[in-house]
Amino acid sequence: MPNPFDFALALPEILLLVFAVGVLLIDAFSGTANRRTTFGLTLLSLAVLTAVSLWQWSEGVQGSTFHGLYVADSLSHFLKITSYIAVAVTLLYGRAYAEQRDMLGNGGEFYTLALFALLGQMVMISANNLLSVYLGLELMSLALYALVAVRRDHLPAVESAMKYFVLGSLASGVMLYGVSMLYGASGTLDLSLMAQAIEAGQINGLAMAFGVVFVVAGLAFKLGAVPFHMWVPDVYQGAPTAVTLVVAAAPKLAAFAMILRVLIDGLNGLALEWQPMLLIMAVLSLVIGNLTAIMQTNFKRMLAYSTISHTGFVLLGLLAGVVEGQAAVNEQAYGAAMFYMVIYVLTTLATFGLILLLSAKGFECDKISDLKGLNQRNPVLAGVVLLSMFSLAGIPPLAGFYAKLAVLQALIEAGYLWIAVVAVMMSLIGAFYYLRVVKVVYFDEPEGEVRPLAMGILPSGVLSLNGLLLLVLGILPGGLMALCIQAIQQSLGF
Repeated sequence: MPNPFDFALALPEILLLVFAVGVLLIDAFSGTANRRTTFGLTLLSLAVLTAVSLWQWSEGVQGSTFHGLYVADSLSHFLKITSYIAVAVTLLYGRAYAEQRDMLGNGGEFYTLALFALLGQMVMISANNLLSVYLGLELMSLALYALVAVRRDHLPAVESAMKYFVLGSLASGVMLYGVSMLYGASGTLDLSLMAQAIEAGQINGLAMAFGVVFVVAGLAFKLGAVPFHMWVPDVYQGAPTAVTLVVAAAPKLAAFAMILRVLIDGLNGLALEWQPMLLIMAVLSLVIGNLTAIMQTNFKRMLAYSTISHTGFVLLGLLAGVVEGQAAVNEQAYGAAMFYMVIYVLTTLATFGLILLLSAKGFECDKISDLKGLNQRNPVLAGVVLLSMFSLAGIPPLAGFYAKLAVLQALIEAGYLWIAVVAVMMSLIGAFYYLRVVKVVYFDEPEGEVRPLAMGILPSGVLSLNGLLLLVLGILPGGLMALCIQAIQQSLGF
């Protein structure tokens, strides 16, 4: 009889909880204002977690525990490792920014809240039950709400936190209502048992359909898909840039995993109910995201609408995955969507990392005009801007081009030719505002005296490596794509 409480499977979550509480306690007795000890311990914790998850993945550690609430598989190992790296890079980029703006003066909440948000993301990634899905979602969300308001004396940040909290609470309530309807219609919260009940026809069809609508609405909010995108531009612009990167990067991986678990693992038998919703949200996200981004002068707000448009591409990959009787098309589509999400997170780290490194004390590099003449001040950072913008625009040979190409191929193979045409047209429109940033960096004259930019060796080195990865993964994407497809095959049973 399998052990219903196999704590070894949940070792990464247990370790992270211990590390987060330990960092919090050590920080409380730390006398340094810059919180270097807290920062070092946080990075050490993430390094240990990466090693543990890599070991579990290489040893083939898989299984379900806690009476089916938690599952460990290739998908969870891969996305957790990616999340650890994303959080570590985020904190590395944001350390100087947080220190200059006195975000660490009263304590190391910035680091500990980031760890607790990561814990919620890990629970979401490994959730095999709607109860654990909601638990992880709320743990992550509460930590992020507090992080956005971590600068208590900064009015835009507090306002953004209030908007995020109110809209996030509403979305959580909507999703919880949908979960209750799914439970009433199927008699279970376990996603595997729910899938079996749907296949056997042992459900209340009408209640199930209504539950799916509410659950998809809650999931779409976390991804920032239209029409549940209202919080994205306000939070991205108003939050401190270091916190914006915490919100924009790793949580997207957890939200993607949550959608895979809920829609593909649990509600795949009701694909005809949720596929039209994904289609509408994907097309609207592409149209509204790209058209609205053109009008933005604030760099962070432009990137927020860019995020909405990229969410549309991810949803298209998930849409193309449901083709009955064609397993090869399924795994290729889901693998393409997963590859797209990983590349998006990598590019987001580069773009917001650049803003963080350029934001000096008392100066926020959050307008596109602030990048004027960057090539004359620091050619390396200008090159990172070029690589990031070209990748977001989908220009070869950057990784973003291959990611979009993979999603478009999956769409065409699934028979969605007209949607692929719309996606290409929206990408062409989106290229305008990305190329505008490149034009400002390389061809506009800098405002004021041209002086070289001085910044830390480690953050600037990591940022350079980050930009270089976008080029390398665009030229040699096969390895990462194979990992994504392998994780999908082993975890979703194709």
